[in-house]
Amino acid sequence: MAISAAQVKELRQRTGCGMMECKKALVEADGDMDAAAEALRKSGLAKADKKAGRVAAEGVIVIEVSGDGKSAAMVEVNSETDFVAKKEEFQSFARAVAQQVLGGAPASVEALMSLTLGEGGETVDEARRNLIATIGENINVRRFVRREASKGQLSSYLHGGRIGVLVELEGGDGELARDIAMHIAASKPVCVDEAGVPAEMLDKEKEIFAAQAEASGKPAEIIEKMVSGRIRKFLGEITLLGQPFVKDPDQTVGKLLKAAGATVHGFDRMELGEGIEKKTENFAEEVMAQVQGS
Repeated sequence: MAISAAQVKELRQRTGCGMMECKKALVEADGDMDAAAEALRKSGLAKADKKAGRVAAEGVIVIEVSGDGKSAAMVEVNSETDFVAKKEEFQSFARAVAQQVLGGAPASVEALMSLTLGEGGETVDEARRNLIATIGENINVRRFVRREASKGQLSSYLHGGRIGVLVELEGGDGELARDIAMHIAASKPVCVDEAGVPAEMLDKEKEIFAAQAEASGKPAEIIEKMVSGRIRKFLGEITLLGQPFVKDPDQTVGKLLKAAGATVHGFDRMELGEGIEKKTENFAEEVMAQVQGS
């Protein structure tokens, strides 16, 4: 039967598929719009399954904070290319996923994928696969964090959708909270203070420093002082309170907070594509340049 341009246009609007795919589906369905849409959906989902093994290292970091500032969610959603990551369909999906994390408080990514997304009745995973079928790239919901404030307020910072930070600050003001969040984005501290440094990390560094000091051939008591000094320097480099503040390197973040009568109770930092093999881009240096110039 003859298929009109209006029918093809309508099916394209419903499915997001290409013109020739829509025309072919309508021909095979004898003009039945619902049957053609269903056939395209099944075909698209089959293609989505084939794309599952493709590397998705681009995408966005999305943050949602509750109105009272007491809870927040940060999510990484990946695509194969930056071009797709900028599409409104992809951005909308990522925001909707973050809202589900904030409101549904899932225990894992697997639990998140089974939550219902919006009013359509489809799950997060079904929406993801449908989006793959429409856009034509592999899309993954890789990870998320959800933080509840115990003593202070939660603040966030998002750098170009590629680095996200949540920080819980007690005392201070909004400007200080943003400055601390931007510092965390740029300087990548491991934890708030020395108490939070993982024991295995500290032991490994002590072992390395001790081996380096012993190679100098100096007396044992000198070696001990050398190792202690290097450990102090190491702790200053990896702890938030010990790091030089990016906007004023002459003072540490700890001194800045003390002067403001403020306390950081915790933070989360997420960088797009961490641990995924991809083209090397140093987003932290990009943030550092921005905050030092502001």
